[in-house]
Amino acid sequence: MKELIQNRDLIFQLLKRDVLERYRGSNLGLLWSFAYPVFMLLVYMFVFGMVFKMKWGVAPGGEQETTVSFGLIMFSGLVLHAFLGECLVRSSGLITGNQQYVKKVVFPLPILSVVTIGAALFHLIAGLVILFIFMIASGSTPSWTILYTPLVLLPFIMLMLGTSWILSSLCVFIRDIAQLMGVLVTVLLFLAPIFYPLSAVPEIYQPWMYLNPLTAVIEEFRGVALFGQHPNWLVLAIYYVISTIVIFIGFSFFKRTKGAFADVV
Repeated sequence: MKELIQNRDLIFQLLKRDVLERYRGSNLGLLWSFAYPVFMLLVYMFVFGMVFKMKWGVAPGGEQETTVSFGLIMFSGLVLHAFLGECLVRSSGLITGNQQYVKKVVFPLPILSVVTIGAALFHLIAGLVILFIFMIASGSTPSWTILYTPLVLLPFIMLMLGTSWILSSLCVFIRDIAQLMGVLVTVLLFLAPIFYPLSAVPEIYQPWMYLNPLTAVIEEFRGVALFGQHPNWLVLAIYYVISTIVIFIGFSFFKRTKGAFADVV
């Protein structure tokens, strides 16, 4: 935390440049970060709700389930998966893709992961804003439990930061890991309760679903944001403990290995 606070101005400038660079030259600019989630939400509603006529069995606010409510439930999981996917894929090439920083002795390399997670978080927030706007527009009144959302998402963000440090370090020495990230992201998509409720999984396999880092955060987020439920404090506590351990291991591993980066890249 001390290192991050000392470099907060640099982190902000790099994060600002990272977000703006993605949309540089486009007419809509930053509006694309909101336009894309809207477009995808409408597509998911049409394909899964109207074409396949899939049902979840419950709707936000306890109201009757509709195509819109099904789309919102599914979209709430997809935005979290998109955050995870962006973090994992970008972290795998973080050091090898920024060689100009690696060879500068005075540059604080650990902040590159912070910038990457921050940029992904910006797009996650944009997706959540769209989710809540569509939720209100569909007539579902959010419960006060939506205030638990930051508490539920924080350990997930911490976990991704620690994983980013580990992944970015490993990929310097084992380049094949970067090639596996796309496959892993797809596997995690279908092994998380995004397109189906957790209750649809045979009971004997449900505990194993929690090995997927998406499962707990998706279940808890849907509970507090869409269904007006309190968090499962035991699950949340375990998630916080694991995330804290991963952050310490990730930062320590990064600091121990960064001395060899310049020789390898």
